[in-house]
Amino acid sequence: MKIAIIVNFFPPKWIAGTEIATYHLAEHLAGRGNEVHIITSLDDDLSEESSEKGFLIHRLPVVRIRTLGMIFFWAAIYRTIKKIDPDLVHAQSLIFAIPACISKKMLKIPYVVWGQGSDVYLHNWFMKLVSKTIIINADSVIALTKDMKRVLQEIYSRDIEVVPNGIDIEECQNRPHEHESVSPEKKIIFVGRLNPVKGVPSLLRAMKIVCEVLPDAKLIIVGDGEEREDLESLADSLGIRDRVDFVGRVPHERIPDYLCKADIFVLPSVSEGFGIVILEAMACGLPIVATRVGGVPDIIEEGVNGFLVESGDFPEMANKILFLLDNPAVTGQISKNNRIKVQGYAWKNVVDRLERIYQEIL
Repeated sequence: MKIAIIVNFFPPKWIAGTEIATYHLAEHLAGRGNEVHIITSLDDDLSEESSEKGFLIHRLPVVRIRTLGMIFFWAAIYRTIKKIDPDLVHAQSLIFAIPACISKKMLKIPYVVWGQGSDVYLHNWFMKLVSKTIIINADSVIALTKDMKRVLQEIYSRDIEVVPNGIDIEECQNRPHEHESVSPEKKIIFVGRLNPVKGVPSLLRAMKIVCEVLPDAKLIIVGDGEEREDLESLADSLGIRDRVDFVGRVPHERIPDYLCKADIFVLPSVSEGFGIVILEAMACGLPIVATRVGGVPDIIEEGVNGFLVESGDFPEMANKILFLLDNPAVTGQISKNNRIKVQGYAWKNVVDRLERIYQEIL
């Protein structure tokens, strides 16, 4: 099959969940003999046309003009689809299914749209207008989680497949696990962009409670973003700055190195479509404490592979962290459960399901 995948951003500059998932999706589809084309935005110092790991990348310049710039970008995507002439188009979000929908009308090319998170949960006025049309005209609509499926079906009731993002499990499991050794310093880790939707202020407030009970506890924050300076100031004001390590942005392939040095992974998000980093933490054998938002409850089974708390409830977040740190038998069993459960998210299984959907469309 010849497949064109539309995604707004792409590595190496962009390494959030959707970008990393799209990279691995393209890699695995190409590895099965498919001709895969990524259509994305152009970043500085990168060429407009390149190839990597068996797939082709088309990076399109973006005009930095609000609204008009996006329209020009959609037009450029349409022209690229016409040039590639794929068997089908796969859009990695509702908003980038707009040029796919136009391509179907004008070029008779079928399209798949895979909701990724904020495109489904954080609609602006424009997406509220066009989402129904996109969903109606799509040859297949995919949601990452059952909750995302529910939200999409509220826009328009139709059959929707649930397919989670995948993970290269070996990247996480073929590393030494320092948290399994005896150490007086207990490490809690967060990985993600430092922006309001990730809820990191709640984690810092929970960490203050944890440090009052366990002065040797330490919080590792991996990631960067617009909230970093404010978060450092909050850590100062809470009196825990010396117990919080702001690592900053690291290459995606190094994230498992940090996870394997920790005891617990915490995701305090206010909103979360899927949370692929949860899978990475599971593959590293970490117990999870996460907020009960979006698709997170699809991954976390209470008491089996982690614990869920309400968004913003930092006292309960601290209680769950302390419980895990104080109960090594529980954390040991959860660690085993996570290593087993994460096998179901291997990219092989995910791509099997996607190829079946593609074949049914064609």
